[in-house]
Amino acid sequence: MIARRLSLLLFFLASPLAAGELVLQAPDEISELLAPYLPEEAGNPRQLQEVLGEILATEGYFSPAFAFAEQDDGLKLTLDPGPRTTIVAVDVAVDGPVDAKTREGLIAGWRLPVGQPFRQADWNTAKQQVLSELLSLEHADARLLDSAAAIDAEAHQASLRAHYTTGPRYRFGALRVEGLERYSPDLIERYNRQVEPGQPYREEKLNALQATLQATPYFSSVTATLDRAAAEIQDDGTATAPVLVRVRERSPHRLAFGAGASTNTGARVEVNYHTPDLFNQAWELNSGLRLEQKKQTAYADVFLPPDERNRRHSVGVLAEATDIEGLKTERYAFGAQTVQQRGSVEQRLSLNWQTERRYPDGASAVTSRALVPNAMWTWRQVDSQLDPRRGVVLQGQVGGGARAALSDQNFVRLHGRAQLYIPLGKADTLTLRGEAGYTLADSRQHIPQDYLFRTGGAGSVRGYAYQSLGIKEGTATVGGRYLAIASAEATHWLDDAWGIAAFIDAGDAVDSLTDVRLAVGYGLGARWRSPAGPIGVDLAYGQRNHEIHLHFSLAIPF
Repeated sequence: MIARRLSLLLFFLASPLAAGELVLQAPDEISELLAPYLPEEAGNPRQLQEVLGEILATEGYFSPAFAFAEQDDGLKLTLDPGPRTTIVAVDVAVDGPVDAKTREGLIAGWRLPVGQPFRQADWNTAKQQVLSELLSLEHADARLLDSAAAIDAEAHQASLRAHYTTGPRYRFGALRVEGLERYSPDLIERYNRQVEPGQPYREEKLNALQATLQATPYFSSVTATLDRAAAEIQDDGTATAPVLVRVRERSPHRLAFGAGASTNTGARVEVNYHTPDLFNQAWELNSGLRLEQKKQTAYADVFLPPDERNRRHSVGVLAEATDIEGLKTERYAFGAQTVQQRGSVEQRLSLNWQTERRYPDGASAVTSRALVPNAMWTWRQVDSQLDPRRGVVLQGQVGGGARAALSDQNFVRLHGRAQLYIPLGKADTLTLRGEAGYTLADSRQHIPQDYLFRTGGAGSVRGYAYQSLGIKEGTATVGGRYLAIASAEATHWLDDAWGIAAFIDAGDAVDSLTDVRLAVGYGLGARWRSPAGPIGVDLAYGQRNHEIHLHFSLAIPF
């Protein structure tokens, strides 16, 4: 339709034009429709009538009345579009081995029913919608055989007819993989949870398999298609076709360098080495050295491909030094973890051992060791993983250590978070966030800081320095056994990319409930929708310390 309009406009512009202004008098909606196609100067009335008549016809106006009147400064066009053509009959036929319920649903869901105004764009969309639904189900050979829109211009009525054929019903066959050099086809099978031989063909399952493989560290490109040319027709008329997966493998080695800054831990530089094929076993190694002003970290993690229950196992080691709010720490840790997605719930089970040496300013150094089994569950129900406007994210975890099992202290750590997204109007969002934690123990002494609580900074209580809210030990701030945080933030989007936010946070970390005195912070911020999610820059005032702090962060749900 657009190409037709442009060709008519070019034809008109190429014709000789008389001098003078063209003035159009028509209903507002017609003037708005025709405005992009009107020349600035009056021209040949016959040619102008032909151009505008074709455009009006695409909107269902097949009998417009044109009246031209010459004026001293040009030409006046009075246009009456006439009655709009409406749909009086629809005949949709779907031939082939499609089940009755699907056929009835396709016909009932026709997008241009009786009584609707006729528009060429809607007519094209309606025809394509039925075909797209057939192609996405079991009918990969479906096509539109013929269609017609019979227009009765005098009666202002349209009768529509569309005739489809489905072709055979397809079943998934075996996977055929092309492009593998380093890895075995078994690797593809370990990630395949969507396409099973013998199951009915579904386009969405094929797309899901392609997206899953593309998200792995092994391939730079993936295409998954139904190989209809190799299909076998069964006695019942169904067709079984193999699924052809074409892949291109990534480089087995990647060395990366980076630099950045955080309002929590300061400027940083880092180097990272990554290989998806450690020891030629398709094990993913991610290792690196990150140097920040307040934290220095060396790490190495090895991730195995998913097992038959779709669990992802990993092991890792870590060495870390920090200097935050008067507390210096040296920590060495190693552990193992398994991650499994069960519907909308992600489960993480881990076992970690660490030894920590902490040096608080003005107090004695303390060594703490702990072997901690931990379980964490995260439930996400949001409309977008990167930029949600509606939904909820819940997370809970429990872990602990015992003197009888390589820990210096008996303790149980409980922690929970919740984030609620509520749409405001067409584009704005209200975000409510809550967090609570409790470490059950006789004393916080000899418990590593990872299993206690400090707060403050971006992502927690804005208006306060990073991890500045906690227990005083000497002049340093260390972790306490209780944590509570609450936050409310309203974001108003000025356009598709930029927004402003107003927020209030409150929270604290203490060692006894009698010491609870929430620190409040509030302020304003800017938001930018980046490809990785909204980036926030906040200016916050801390009511307890009467200080203003600048925070920036990637504002996506945990």
